[in-house]
Amino acid sequence: MRAITVIADQELELADVPDPTPGPGEVLVRVAATGVNRADVLQRAGHYPPPPGTSDVMGLEVSGTIAALGEGVTAWREGEQVAALLAGGGYAELVAVPAGQLLPVPAGLDLVDAAALPEAVCTAWANLVQSGGLTNADTVLVHGGSGGVGSAAIQLAAALGARVLTTAGGPERAARCRELGADLAIDYRAQDVVEEVERATDGRGVDVILDVLGAGGLPGNVRMLATNGRLVVIGTQKGRKGELDLGLLMTKRASIHAATLRARPLEEKAAVVADVRERAWPLLDDGRLRPVISHRVPLAEAARAHELLENGQVFGKVLLLP
Repeated sequence: MRAITVIADQELELADVPDPTPGPGEVLVRVAATGVNRADVLQRAGHYPPPPGTSDVMGLEVSGTIAALGEGVTAWREGEQVAALLAGGGYAELVAVPAGQLLPVPAGLDLVDAAALPEAVCTAWANLVQSGGLTNADTVLVHGGSGGVGSAAIQLAAALGARVLTTAGGPERAARCRELGADLAIDYRAQDVVEEVERATDGRGVDVILDVLGAGGLPGNVRMLATNGRLVVIGTQKGRKGELDLGLLMTKRASIHAATLRARPLEEKAAVVADVRERAWPLLDDGRLRPVISHRVPLAEAARAHELLENGQVFGKVLLLP
């Protein structure tokens, strides 16, 4: 098969590599499209290596058709259209996937477009709902609403009935976030996010924050939390180490949770996927959740897809097409 490999100086090359073979409990998927994530850019630069035993080919989500079944797989059959959450291996024509990380492609959803969903929806769901405990009585702040995870998180939170605030860079991106269901979209380039959140909540703050900033956003996030608020950190775009006002956190009886999805054990990822399939996936049927796709790029031009992401030219997801 053909796959993208990283060569000298972080260059990406389309090369012939051996076909993967599905092991026990796995299926082989013929890839229709691959979602591009910031984690891929970090891996390319050597900052986010794959978990031990995982393919060193990038790619955390795909859509495609089941080409073969590994030993013991009975819940799926060859020829079914699926979307898959991966630990790696998606920048390729074929990928082996644990059966517990597959999701069916709903009727009416384009197979290629489905590649934009698994990583974004599973990440948003695991952190907003499972870790953040988001309910319809809550107000949530989604940092980076124009990103792949952010655009999914806005839709999921709105569908759950929460009040949704988000941040985005520029008035056009803010407007598009409102179209996805955000009640308030704050242009962080022109507005003070903390002041706008305090104004919008009458000084109460928000119940849940989904954060991709990390250290650089920590002081403001703690200030914006309501009493019993939950800060859920899923990214470190503004640094890994920062100062934390524990006194303020204690006064608010607030909590901080930080997590990644990729490195979790198979059974934990399977549990996330099962919960998403049961509770979030039905939202695709009535349009409350939909893939948000910015660009479709040939697999051979994966480097261009990374440039689009790094240069801030993406709203939603970039897809690679074999």
